[in-house]
Amino acid sequence: MTNYAQIALDTLFQRYELLPKEKRYHGKWSYDIGVVLQGVKEAYRQTNDERYFDYIKETMDFYLQTDGTIRGYAFDAMNIDYINNGKLLFLLYKKTKETKYKLALDLLYRQLQEMPRTKDGSFWHKKIYPNQVWLDGLYMGAPFLAEYAVTFGKESDLEDVIQQFAHCYQQTRDLKTNLLYHAWDETKSQPWANPETGCSAHFWGRSIGWFMMALVDTMALLPSGAARELLAEMFAHTLQALANVRSAEHVWYQVLDQGKKTGNYLEASASSMICYAAAKAIQLGVISPQWQIFVEETYQGIIDAFVFITQEGWLNLIRNCEVAGLGGPDNRDGSFVYYISEPIITNDFKGYGAFLQASLLLQPLA
Repeated sequence: MTNYAQIALDTLFQRYELLPKEKRYHGKWSYDIGVVLQGVKEAYRQTNDERYFDYIKETMDFYLQTDGTIRGYAFDAMNIDYINNGKLLFLLYKKTKETKYKLALDLLYRQLQEMPRTKDGSFWHKKIYPNQVWLDGLYMGAPFLAEYAVTFGKESDLEDVIQQFAHCYQQTRDLKTNLLYHAWDETKSQPWANPETGCSAHFWGRSIGWFMMALVDTMALLPSGAARELLAEMFAHTLQALANVRSAEHVWYQVLDQGKKTGNYLEASASSMICYAAAKAIQLGVISPQWQIFVEETYQGIIDAFVFITQEGWLNLIRNCEVAGLGGPDNRDGSFVYYISEPIITNDFKGYGAFLQASLLLQPLA
């Protein structure tokens, strides 16, 4: 049987000697590099192969100065995307005990402590997006804050993590479908926001993928108890809602509930994220093992729809939405036409990283 996890890893190492130097990044502290490295971290956990650890370390060392400052990072931007890569620093600090990793962890933690918030305590997505909560932000910030709290004994921060999920879920959930809207504007004043609810107009696949990955990665850090059960309940309801809109090909559309609408397309990153999240939820025991068939069907659907092996034996993951957001200089309106009009690319790191993580759960290396 073809081991796509190993092929994806081998391809990564052959294509990208150092991820930040890849031409699309030019050294940028870009959150999607962290999505790929989470997969490499899992490969290291499974195999103890030092190549995987070294790959993570070399990438993070490209950014980190000895005093813990981070190349390309701007504290004052209050951008929750900037937190994601910091998840890799816990492993590096635990193994090497190098001070720079702890200093960088503390810097990112301080950002979260000083992040502007909505009235109910939810982090703004970025300072340039005031009063807005996006599903994407839960993945960027919540698992980092949970791991920092567990690692350094700041238990009160775990309460903050839980309320971040609870408020986002409450604000973005559609009561009819149990799907989650991409974002919520507290002031209900953004052009993309529903004037009554403050929610954006559509269910964007990757945004719910981010939320589902955030839930399982956070639950993996929590002890059994009421907090974990609350997150598990959110996860189960949302997973069932996603199952209700899965395509005949066992994957998901860019706009989840509009599969029959002209221009919509099956999208790789969302499908990979949902697959990973469901597989990990089974592993954690937070959903029934009966979901395993669903996960295996989804994974096969991803391979059939999105995976191509090149003549060199490298793995390509096609049909990834490059980016999607709301508002900003481009006045992104969150319409159906907007979501299907963003560039569709191959081997986007958000999709590739999620596919790698899903593959490692379904096809472990050891």
